[in-house]
Amino acid sequence: MATVPAELISRAQAWLAEDPDPETREELAGLIEADRHEELAARFAGTLQFGTAGLRGELGAGPMRMNRSVVIRAAAGLAAYLKDGEQDGGGLVVIGYDARYKSADFARDTAAVMVGAGLRAALLPRPLPTPVLAFAIRHLGAVAGIEVTASHNPPRDNGYKVYLGDGSQIVPPADGQIADRIAAVRSLSDVPRPEAGWETLDDSVLAAYLERTDAVLTPGSPRSIDVVYTPMHGVGRDTLVAAFARAGFPAPTVVAEQAEPDPDFPTVAFPNPEEPGAMDLAFATARSKAPGSVDIVIANDPDADRCAVAVPAPGTPEGWRMLRGDEVGALLAAHLVRKGATGTFATTIVSSQLMSRIADGAALPYEETLTGFKWLARVDGLRYAYEEALGYCVDPEGVRDKDGITAALLIAELAAELKQSGRTLSDLLDDLAVEFGLHATDQLSVRVEDLSLIADAMRRLRAEPPVALAGLKVARADDLNAGSAALPPTDGLRYYLAGAPADGIEAARVVVRPSGTEPKLKCYLEVVVPVADASGLPDARAKATATLTAIKKDLSAAAGI
Repeated sequence: MATVPAELISRAQAWLAEDPDPETREELAGLIEADRHEELAARFAGTLQFGTAGLRGELGAGPMRMNRSVVIRAAAGLAAYLKDGEQDGGGLVVIGYDARYKSADFARDTAAVMVGAGLRAALLPRPLPTPVLAFAIRHLGAVAGIEVTASHNPPRDNGYKVYLGDGSQIVPPADGQIADRIAAVRSLSDVPRPEAGWETLDDSVLAAYLERTDAVLTPGSPRSIDVVYTPMHGVGRDTLVAAFARAGFPAPTVVAEQAEPDPDFPTVAFPNPEEPGAMDLAFATARSKAPGSVDIVIANDPDADRCAVAVPAPGTPEGWRMLRGDEVGALLAAHLVRKGATGTFATTIVSSQLMSRIADGAALPYEETLTGFKWLARVDGLRYAYEEALGYCVDPEGVRDKDGITAALLIAELAAELKQSGRTLSDLLDDLAVEFGLHATDQLSVRVEDLSLIADAMRRLRAEPPVALAGLKVARADDLNAGSAALPPTDGLRYYLAGAPADGIEAARVVVRPSGTEPKLKCYLEVVVPVADASGLPDARAKATATLTAIKKDLSAAAGI
């Protein structure tokens, strides 16, 4: 066994001496005692970086893991940023948290740090959906908000999401300025942490959030819809069920095996509705009901800021088909247009271009931003925004972030309206394809253990950019690192592919970027196929599927993944 370098042992012992958590102290002491050189080196290779996603990482001891020491430093840096911004002593910071391991501890530590810094702090009363926290910031007039959550990450992770007083997540330069103040925290002994002094809110904030959900729906619209729902072991169930009851929808059938919050997420490999197998129990629950009685399946991710939707798919093994985020995004856009919505519709550069055509057809403003609601929420005059990763903002005046509860209400209203006319969500998707062209999307997503593989793939694509994919010429290539008048710089590549009219392909697009929250390289693909009428849809879908498959194969080879 290799001897652990003295300097590494010294840093680990210094961290151990001020760690306030008995569990991580015991863990780190065991690593030191056992001379676990590689593990210690990994824990002390740097510090968990604070950025526009806040913090997110694996739970454990050391500066490269999520733990109470890291959270206290982050809270102290945020408090210093708020104080430097000349917030008076009455500035309120509101704090929410999910049901993951350590979330409640991290929330209480944050409240203590804020009070110790001379700010006011208020904790939400229990684990609640992230959109309730985002709503509370504006509702209470807070100067900032923190949500302790790792959203849909694996059970071993946790995270720390920061919002400022407008109710939007932080963006540059605020993230860097907060990170600088975190780095300036020399010792936890320098951070005052009183044992009391913050407020624990009652249910009035949740009641106000639920009251605000009335704004999403049209009074008197149809509400007859049979829904199967899963909160995926997260915190969405009680809030969604209450919102459905308030709106007059029938109570959804909740997937029993996933109904209770459970930080182990025992029934899924990853608690993300997009992941293979994650919806199996929801589909099984739907199949257990009378044939044809369930209209749609809805899922939230564990912190309920995302919403997934599935529709009946007769003849398939599951009997159900998960709609892509782009499909739900287009359905909600079309529904809002029909309801007479005004204001700007927005999505991200990796989402389908279909919504631009829907907005253009309705003479509505349209914008694209970088990925993430931290950017979408800042669009001027925003009325509706979505991103393909199952995030939808349908009430920006109430919640300036993605909200899986209000999105579920709006999709349920749309499904109920269509049902009253003898139609379905799938029928409306067909209508949109005929009117605007079939916009077929897919994703090539590669999860890695070694992050250098992602950097290598991006370097390879920049050094030897593809000239064609699936036989379609790359007509234009954008390196998003350069930024533009419309977009800040970001690590990404975008390829516009020329159409092939003889093959019935109008155009295609590919965007490649490292994930900001997970160890993944993500490639977003879209093919547009013109459709003359509904009879041409099967052929159009076959062409699109074949083209997307070929693009994935060629892109994998070009990126070396």
